[in-house]
Amino acid sequence: MKARVRLGRAESTVDLDRPVSLAIEVEFTGEEPRHFGAPRASARPLVVPGFTGSVAAGASCNCSTLTLTPHCNGTHTECVGHLTTQPLDAFRVVPAGWLPAALLTVAPDRPQESGETSDPAPRPQDELVTRRLLAAAWTARGISGGSDLLASGAPARALVLRTLPNPPDKRHRDYTQGAAPYLSREAAQWLVDRGIEHLVVDLPSIDRIDDAGRLTAHRIFFGLPPGARELPLARRAHCTVTELAYVPDSAADGEYLLELQVPALGGDAVPSRPLLYALESPPR
Repeated sequence: MKARVRLGRAESTVDLDRPVSLAIEVEFTGEEPRHFGAPRASARPLVVPGFTGSVAAGASCNCSTLTLTPHCNGTHTECVGHLTTQPLDAFRVVPAGWLPAALLTVAPDRPQESGETSDPAPRPQDELVTRRLLAAAWTARGISGGSDLLASGAPARALVLRTLPNPPDKRHRDYTQGAAPYLSREAAQWLVDRGIEHLVVDLPSIDRIDDAGRLTAHRIFFGLPPGARELPLARRAHCTVTELAYVPDSAADGEYLLELQVPALGGDAVPSRPLLYALESPPR
């Protein structure tokens, strides 16, 4: 089914039947991504007296108990409750419907090449997604129609970030044993300055995995001061970060609509299925 939508000053056609899924499937039986030393996600038949939860074992139906850590076992969407003593459920923060979004691709910098920073300071071998890279990609794709506008004139509420290289093995990479790129302090502030409220990345975290608990990029994005743990202090508590996504090469950089699909499960992070909808009549 196709629909006409108005974005800013332009109208576009969107095919609702052909979204691009950015989610990495958690299938419980095959390879899957993993982060921060968390155990693999698992599924086991429910076992209660007189019932095994497995048709193969003679039960009338299948009924499984699923065990997973949303932050570490696949594509997930999180909120500022990740950092605060007061709980906040991510699914209550995720907006319903479509978000005007941009997809950008960058090849991360070495710290010595970028001159950008983080807390703690980047190590020489680290890879940074920097403000310079994001701003250059934004401009090169002709997305910007103003400081915080897409080419259509619509406010840019979401950004999807694909990092290079982009091999298919990102879909089941174990990041526990190796480093991954992360956002510089300046990159996180650039997103805030652009009015980006919902960020989707193909990284296990927007911060360095072993950062002494600083979570600098998270704090900047959610508007939570360094060291603060109180939810009322977060100036951007309505924002979300989606991590461990995978952006296929078939999706070109440019302007899209983004839909964040999440289950109504409590917790500061939930498994998610981000969907990108291409604009068939792109704004000019």
